[in-house]
Amino acid sequence: MATDEVDLIVEQWRRERAGLRPEPMAVFGRIYRLARLVGDGQERVYANWGIGRGEFDVLAALRRSGAPYTLAPKALTAALMLTSGGMTGRLDRLERAGLVRRAPDPADRRALRVTLTDDGRRVVEESVEAGLEVQRRILDALPAADQQRLADLLRTLLAAAEADRPDRAG
Repeated sequence: MATDEVDLIVEQWRRERAGLRPEPMAVFGRIYRLARLVGDGQERVYANWGIGRGEFDVLAALRRSGAPYTLAPKALTAALMLTSGGMTGRLDRLERAGLVRRAPDPADRRALRVTLTDDGRRVVEESVEAGLEVQRRILDALPAADQQRLADLLRTLLAAAEADRPDRAG
């Protein structure tokens, strides 16, 4: 199997710090680089619809919520793990582009609801396919069984990382 930049980094640490045990870098260095490369590819694709990954994430969260494709800003903030300020910026951009609209919540006039517009639904419907194609091109390097095994292994690692978050400590 060919070596890559991550192998070089791990080997350099082994050479420079004999007792360091840099093996986790071989996993997480690749996860980071892979996420960055695929994310950059998706960013380029989403630009065809005038949105970035952040805006896509908001549109996708609304679309996945089901008809009538409406959520409270707090629900979006929680779903996307953003600050309220970060969400406000994304919603401002999407509203200016005519892809979402904000309106008072009929059940609580102090609150807002964010809804996909028809244009927003069209953009997310088209762009989700293009973004998935970027991911498929990379995953096609693995047989289907290996793709499933990788998804299972990453689920296990993600659960361990989420359990290890400082804000989750009991």
